[in-house]
Amino acid sequence: MENSSGGPLLDGLLVTLEIGAYSIVLGLMIGLVTAFLRLSGSFSGRLLATVYLEVIRNTPLLVQLLVFYFVLGPIFEIDRFWVAVICIAFFEGSFASEIIRGGVLSIPRGQWEASDSIGLTRAQAYRYVILPQAIPIMLPPLVGILVNLIKHSAIVSVIAVFDLTTAGLDIISETFMAFEIWIVVAAMYLAVTITLSVLVGLLEKRMRRTARA
Repeated sequence: MENSSGGPLLDGLLVTLEIGAYSIVLGLMIGLVTAFLRLSGSFSGRLLATVYLEVIRNTPLLVQLLVFYFVLGPIFEIDRFWVAVICIAFFEGSFASEIIRGGVLSIPRGQWEASDSIGLTRAQAYRYVILPQAIPIMLPPLVGILVNLIKHSAIVSVIAVFDLTTAGLDIISETFMAFEIWIVVAAMYLAVTITLSVLVGLLEKRMRRTARA
């Protein structure tokens, strides 16, 4: 089984990791912008962010993927790989935005007042005072977003993106070894998500030690 499936599964895993890497970067950017819009004093900004969150969080990811693929993809001539990346990023970004907003709101009001007293602009206050304190708070739930993103990426097989799940389906269709292949695929997903959790956990501990120092 190793000789027949190792290569395609590893290729599919690399594509899954690539989708995950692009999606998490784009998703965090979307989440950050959305969180700032909700925290801003702009009515139109808050309305735009709220509409985005309500639409994304109250419709299934599969439906969103099909809309992106069959509607937005042809209109903007987006390759199916990037359709998958953008769709997953928008989906996970909606959850990341609430984590980021919650982290910012958890910082005491006195920190804002101290920033104002030394003449910092709002952007400078975010950069130098608020976010450095909020990031350690936001990091654990953001790890959950990252792990979910890797798991949710399996849905891209629906639009024939060659990822780990698609590779598994292809091998099963050729070998009829469904049980063995799905066990290997599940183990590969598990190895990736556990590794990510451990690495981010180590990063979180290091950030806490740095903050205490």
